[in-house]
Amino acid sequence: MAASALISSCRASGRCRLSEPFLTPITMKPEPDCRSAYAHFQPITTRWMDNDVYGHVNNVVYYSYFDTVVNTYLIRAGVLDIEAGETIGLVIETQCNYFSSLSFPDTVVAGLRVAKLGNSSVRYEVGLFCNDDDVAAAQGHFVHVYVDRETRRPVPLPQPLRQALEALVIGQQAQ
Repeated sequence: MAASALISSCRASGRCRLSEPFLTPITMKPEPDCRSAYAHFQPITTRWMDNDVYGHVNNVVYYSYFDTVVNTYLIRAGVLDIEAGETIGLVIETQCNYFSSLSFPDTVVAGLRVAKLGNSSVRYEVGLFCNDDDVAAAQGHFVHVYVDRETRRPVPLPQPLRQALEALVIGQQAQ
């Protein structure tokens, strides 16, 4: 079914749950960001095992880099105790756009910013830069919902966590 027919059918039935970004044509790929679009940076050393048979970092490894920059930032800010903290972040959404290849032995510099702060959630945006390049080789996002470690129910962001995340907001205040 063509996208336009799917949209019409879905909306007519009243059951449409597709978001507009999902419906954006593939040809409308975003432009890569520059380093200045990010608030925090962390170098990540690529490993030989990150490369696939095509000689570049395998696509699934990029998500590991996303996870690394976010969690390292939170741990160093003193707002994430991975072993005993009462509040933990669960990833509920993730996405990545690829612009150019990364490969071992490149150093990846991960840029991090916060695009949206909710009551119990945060949308992180990450740019991956090859060595000293100013333009992202890949960029994407993931969303954490913060929950009680025991009950797994959403909880408001603790104030120290919120303050650490606010430091990552670029430009306009995150909503």
